[in-house]
Amino acid sequence: TSAALTLLGSSVAALVVWKWLGKKKIQKKMEEARRSRDEGMKKMAKAVQQFREQVPSVQTDGILSLPLLELTARLQEGSLSPRTVLYTYLEKVSALEVTQQTNCLRHFIPECEEQLQEVEGHKEKGLLHGIPVSIKDHIGHKGQLATCGLVQCLGTLVEEDSVLVKVLKRQGAIPFAMTNVPQSLFSYECSNPIFGQTLNPLNAQRSPGGSSGGEGALIAGGGSILGIGSDMGGSIRLPSSFCGLCGLKPTAERLRWVLGLPCQPCPCSGWAEGGIPCALGPMARDVDSLALCMKALLCQEMFQLDPTVPPIPFNEEVYSSSTPLRVGYYDTDGYFPLPPCMRRAVRETRRALQAAGHQLVLFSPPRIPYVMTELFMKTFFADGGRAWLDVFTGNIVDPGLKPQVNSCKIPRLVKKLLAVLLKPLLKDVAMISTCRSVQEMWNHHHQIQVYRSQFISQWKELQLDVVLCPVLGPAFTTGYPRKLLTAISSTMLYNVLNFPAGVVPVSTVTEADEEELKLYRGCCDDPWDRTLKQAVSGAVGLPVAVQCVALPWQEELCLRFMKEVETLSRAK
Repeated sequence: TSAALTLLGSSVAALVVWKWLGKKKIQKKMEEARRSRDEGMKKMAKAVQQFREQVPSVQTDGILSLPLLELTARLQEGSLSPRTVLYTYLEKVSALEVTQQTNCLRHFIPECEEQLQEVEGHKEKGLLHGIPVSIKDHIGHKGQLATCGLVQCLGTLVEEDSVLVKVLKRQGAIPFAMTNVPQSLFSYECSNPIFGQTLNPLNAQRSPGGSSGGEGALIAGGGSILGIGSDMGGSIRLPSSFCGLCGLKPTAERLRWVLGLPCQPCPCSGWAEGGIPCALGPMARDVDSLALCMKALLCQEMFQLDPTVPPIPFNEEVYSSSTPLRVGYYDTDGYFPLPPCMRRAVRETRRALQAAGHQLVLFSPPRIPYVMTELFMKTFFADGGRAWLDVFTGNIVDPGLKPQVNSCKIPRLVKKLLAVLLKPLLKDVAMISTCRSVQEMWNHHHQIQVYRSQFISQWKELQLDVVLCPVLGPAFTTGYPRKLLTAISSTMLYNVLNFPAGVVPVSTVTEADEEELKLYRGCCDDPWDRTLKQAVSGAVGLPVAVQCVALPWQEELCLRFMKEVETLSRAK
């Protein structure tokens, strides 16, 4: 007996030591990643200083204030050089004006100097000749990490540029920075245990949104003029709304979703691909910038590099059209009522569109509670969240994800019991739903297709060209996105449908909005409604946006509608 007890005690001690050593190894990896980022910033700061010594007369503020179309024109005609523009943006970022305030940068891309030399040597100038571009953490760039904010991805370098990065480079763009993301990308609060919390440059007490939150913060802070994000539930549109930017989620297959070739598969790639695909898209300060980026990407190089991308070039005629539109609209989806300012934005935009000669038709999106619980959430948690839990090496979980992680760890029988007892209180009840067999999973995918068909039929019956609707906002106080996962119903709908959808800022929060917020009761004045009220209060002056939607493969029409909304909002 004593021998057995001794053996047991030794085993327990060995297990404790093993776990301790594992955590130490993980901590060392994270420290090395942060140190590598800091060293990269110092190198870039030194390169910028050398450039400033060589060319001391550069008017950086003038360059930084140029819209993308004007900057592109200057670069094409040669009145500005790619070198001057790149180092101007590097200086803006490396001088810590943006990064120290927001912590938006994951890493500089040192190869940008090599790409600069390539661009300078090109005789033919691409559509993005000399334009510095920032990209989201997990978009594959040769020689860089694609971390998804996860420890297990540290030390795994991408071996080849993703298709999208290759096309950007062939069009003369210079990828220069990779931006921060939430851990596992499954959050719209931009925080991970490796690189920390990203903040909103418009208000440091606020979140920039996510999961493309680093992009949102960098562009809104003036450190980038064009960025590439990704969107599986609102991850381009929510940061655009929170940070006052324009962002487009295209039809997922319009731009190729390829991470590049890391040494091992990224654990974040492919989740829910069967039912709800992830889309890559541009983020910028104005709609024309998004259109230029899409025009540059939808080229022969894209179609040749990846034959699975439909060879549909950008249709300039549709984007430039001035034909009056038949616009469906709604200011609430009936599932998660948004703050008064966001609904006001839709109403004001509707009136402006009517005054401009467009036809407005009331539209009611069908069965949003069903879509949110049975289609969207069930897609992500079909296995009860087991695959997702597996990515958290060493149980290192960011505070922003702990509520969801803890929910997934609840045993299935307990989840079912909670679903019955607490259904009136739980908007996250779908996380309890799982697919118990392959047949059930196929049926689930079929239900998504049936819903898409029904939605399109309703759209066609009303003979709509586009739809105007709200987007979640204004920017939440940090810490609140984790408490309100299901508040993203306004954006997730168009991921389930796989429709192109974009966000345009049209106003700011007013004192009158704040007064009206005091009377906000949401759906039924439940804990979720009260939490949303707390999340957005005190937001006077922050951006207010609307969402513009078109049918699949009609990105040009979506952008044309966004441009119309942008023009009318600026004319107020």
